[in-house]
Amino acid sequence: MSSDNGRPERDPAGRDPAGRAPGADPQGGEQLALIRETVRKAKVPKAKPRTWRGAALAQELPVAKVLVDKGPVHLDQLWDYAVPAEMDAEARPGVRVRVRFGAGTGKVREGRREGGGLLDGYVIERVAESDYRGPLAAIAQVVSPEPVLGPGLLALCRAVADRYAGSLADILQLAVPKRNVRAEGEPSPPPLPPPAPPAAGSWERYPAGPGFLEALAGGGAPRAVWTALPGPHWPREWAVAVAATLASGRGALVVVPDGRTAARVDEALTEVLGGPGRHVLLTADLGPEERYRRWLAVSRGSVRAVVGTRAAMFAPVRDLGLVGIWDDGDHSHSDDHTPQPHARDVLLLRAVQERTGFLLGDLGRTVEAAQLVENGWARPLEADRDQVRAAAPLIRTVDEGETARDAQARAARLPTLAWRTVREGLTRGPVLVQVPRRGYVPRLACERCREPARCAHCSGPLEARDADTLNCAWCGRPEGGWRCPECGGVRLRASIVGARRTAEELGRAFPEVAVRTSGRDHVLDAVPGRPALVVATPGAEPVAEGGYAAALLLDGWALLGRPDLRAGEEALRRWLDAAALVRGHEDGGLVVVIAEPTQRPVQALVRWDPAGYAARELAERAQLGFPPVSRMASVAGPAEAVDELIAAARLPEGTETLGPVALPPTEPGRPRRPGQPPPGEEWQRALLRVRPGQGSDLAAAVKAAKAQRLARGEKHPVVRIDPLDIG
Repeated sequence: MSSDNGRPERDPAGRDPAGRAPGADPQGGEQLALIRETVRKAKVPKAKPRTWRGAALAQELPVAKVLVDKGPVHLDQLWDYAVPAEMDAEARPGVRVRVRFGAGTGKVREGRREGGGLLDGYVIERVAESDYRGPLAAIAQVVSPEPVLGPGLLALCRAVADRYAGSLADILQLAVPKRNVRAEGEPSPPPLPPPAPPAAGSWERYPAGPGFLEALAGGGAPRAVWTALPGPHWPREWAVAVAATLASGRGALVVVPDGRTAARVDEALTEVLGGPGRHVLLTADLGPEERYRRWLAVSRGSVRAVVGTRAAMFAPVRDLGLVGIWDDGDHSHSDDHTPQPHARDVLLLRAVQERTGFLLGDLGRTVEAAQLVENGWARPLEADRDQVRAAAPLIRTVDEGETARDAQARAARLPTLAWRTVREGLTRGPVLVQVPRRGYVPRLACERCREPARCAHCSGPLEARDADTLNCAWCGRPEGGWRCPECGGVRLRASIVGARRTAEELGRAFPEVAVRTSGRDHVLDAVPGRPALVVATPGAEPVAEGGYAAALLLDGWALLGRPDLRAGEEALRRWLDAAALVRGHEDGGLVVVIAEPTQRPVQALVRWDPAGYAARELAERAQLGFPPVSRMASVAGPAEAVDELIAAARLPEGTETLGPVALPPTEPGRPRRPGQPPPGEEWQRALLRVRPGQGSDLAAAVKAAKAQRLARGEKHPVVRIDPLDIG
């Protein structure tokens, strides 16, 4: 039998009738064809970016202006990219994309620029043609068709970036949470109909309260600075204000300083608004997936009420009718990431841009809030003095020089009045003891009248770098022959440093009573109403069931003696927060503060008059040229870099430069706060001060100077607009 017997006939090229090449296995060919068909039907993974070389472009609006998620300010602009026809439907404004960035003009293939690293970005708009006449790189990938950057959020982020001399990309990293595929793939529920307008309830204690709620429910945009009465009612009052806004068919946003406060307002909102679907809580404790799921529900319009911590200030609430902030003096409202925007200023920008109502609420009042009232931008929302006296506890003061007169008082290092207050209070319920954190740095004050010692040139705080020399912490000038402008005294003293009374000492003085602590390592949310000593650091005071019977505010000079412009304001804020947890005067509540009774913050606490204190503080700052009346920029870094940036910046006319002064070195192994030098480096800080109305020009000038240094590959100093801690 010949070798061709039993084999199919082949064509001149050697292929059989099925098209197989010589030596091909018919069974193997069928398997290969099956594999090819399976691959053809499978989805092409989109995670692998392509250059789209030679691909057809979108017929309409083939150019996308993309904001590249690259932080440096010298790259703070939009970049043009070609839109392939295959992406035409998905590459809409607001979606996330990936693009090639840094491709050279020499790498052009079939009309497309290639090369460069892959970066995330956002499509801002689509246009018909680009101003750039050379070849464009194509969008590599549409990461998600979800439009997460709407026009309102983009405008807000742009305004915040300009306000704080930062880049738009930096702000977007704070405003838009990272994508979670599983959360994004889930549909959001349909929005619920508006609720009925709520009853005023405890808002009736404020003469202007019911009218404020009626304006919100009627679709108005009232603006108020609310000094809340002490007691447990303020979370529900926030909830009622949100409910009144929702009744008008609009959305509401409330920003609070921490998760504990957010939980209290969240509970009140659930009680006032009813079941789920009316509002969401946005805090960092949720985790990235759940937080993104809730953020999407807000962005899609499913939920129109949000309460959360500082990141929630950018929440994209639809048809926003009210923005609110609670306790705006808390440092937690200032973001730690560049350019460190403050939630109060962000919400003020939102109120103006989106024409919403505005409510700044607090047990006290910051100088910034007093300025809003002073210039007429917002109206005060306060209770009558009779209501204040009924709701606030009785405040007693004790000079720290008073010596205990019995053995038990000496054991606890407490003045007699304080010791008696604790003993009597424990018969009626828990007693709160506020102890300042250790490590507060002292500032110098007049030994006779305790007036802070300030520089004669710029009114900055004086510090003693050695035993014989006084220097200003702002401008660095030496101060010789200091004399107190209040009493004429010439002797200085350092304020008390840290807490001298501890939970252990109180436990020894009252051995029969349980002692609980709340602080940085372990913060209590609440304590039962039975007798106990609760020792807490400022800001970590737990809520007591039924209120505390009494409270001690120890070592007042540890708060008042901080080397900071806001020391008095901060001390009063901390005291009010603690005293507000105590039962009212009518129920026997008593608070003892151990501090110099003649100091203005102490007197404001005794009268429970935070508004009067803030107004007087604002007037003095206006006279001395202090923030918030003036605007300031802090420039910190190596001495040469600080000098070069200030010299290169086109500062507004009349800008005053204070300093530079040396910053304290950062000890190795200790956590480094924003604006502090790295361990082993010597930094200086200068303050740039301008007149009212020049703040935007100052921010633009330092931002341009930063961009110039970065474009040349030089490191720029740390710049912060309106820093909270200027000394």
